Amino acid sequence: MLDTSTRTIFDESHDAFRDTVRRVVAGLDTERHEREGIVERDAWLRAGQAGMLCPGVPEEYGGPGLPFTYNAIVSEEISYAGSAAGFSLQSDIVADYLIAYGSDEQKERWLPGMVSGEVVSAIAMTEPGAGSDLQGMRTVARRDGNGWRLSGSKTYITNGQSADLVIVCARSSEQGGAKGISLFLVEATDEGFSRGRNLDKIGLHGNDTSELFFDEVSLPADRLLGGENSGFAMLMNQLPQERLSIAVQCQAAAQRAFDLAVEFTKDRKAFGKTVFEFQNTRFTLADLKSRLQVGWAHLDWAIQRHVAGKLTPAEASAAKLWHSEEQFAICDAALQLHGGAGYMNEYPIARLWRDARVTRIYGGTSEIMKELVARAI
Repeated sequence: MLDTSTRTIFDESHDAFRDTVRRVVAGLDTERHEREGIVERDAWLRAGQAGMLCPGVPEEYGGPGLPFTYNAIVSEEISYAGSAAGFSLQSDIVADYLIAYGSDEQKERWLPGMVSGEVVSAIAMTEPGAGSDLQGMRTVARRDGNGWRLSGSKTYITNGQSADLVIVCARSSEQGGAKGISLFLVEATDEGFSRGRNLDKIGLHGNDTSELFFDEVSLPADRLLGGENSGFAMLMNQLPQERLSIAVQCQAAAQRAFDLAVEFTKDRKAFGKTVFEFQNTRFTLADLKSRLQVGWAHLDWAIQRHVAGKLTPAEASAAKLWHSEEQFAICDAALQLHGGAGYMNEYPIARLWRDARVTRIYGGTSEIMKELVARAI
């Protein structure tokens, strides 16, 4: 169980919420999700009934209107449990785009279902030829009367197979670079929208990641999210929370890897004593524990700044960079302490190690994070 006893950013209401989240997460069939590559609808509904989805949605749209600290609790508990369920993407990313930029009609149509788990959502930025470089996207939306026609493709889209609603980034003007990008709401039933295969990934087998295709999808005017040609600015405004959310997940997963390593080394014997008794093991674990201590302090600082509206894009990028790099380093060291057992999929450390590899890539690669931090120096 994740120890939060020394953290000061949570109060009794947070603790009660965490207990509820833990009960729901404990009931997730993570092994089934790993086998099938998708989270079943019933799991989304159970999460919704427990209040785990979209805590930040205002009360008038069916949510509790809670601060990001509650989102963080959900992300921590899911990641610590080793689950790849895409709840945080819906709660921390997609919902906030609708809250910040949606019309009253758009909010009323989608947010209540996202809170309840009846609606699964995704956001489609990445393309086969445009990953971290969002300015290079080729998906286009052309004017069609009062509406739009959307054409193009996206890839590596989390919740792509499940999504009822997808926020799609597209070029809506001939202007190049950051100009002329808009965001559109695409429904799963829209003619011309189709899904490719559920992609075969190194890790995160427990969630669906898909190719999406848009073949002259006709969208009425009310499917435009926010202002026309203002999509890039909207993306830049929302990316700090996405990157902080990833940092939260990284830290919790790293803590689980460490806890597993401690448990394993204290139980496994070699040369007549436990593996933990060897100086190399104890020194390695001492180093990891120290780094985790620093990580939790930094993470709580970043969460507090974000809740106060003070976390800068550069600070969020630095948090994502540091915590994702630390996650993989800690997971790798923890696997090494398991010896040959760590390479066996029956041990949870193997899944944590596999799943950690992508966090230095999605949400902006570590290299892009360094560039963003450097620009602020």
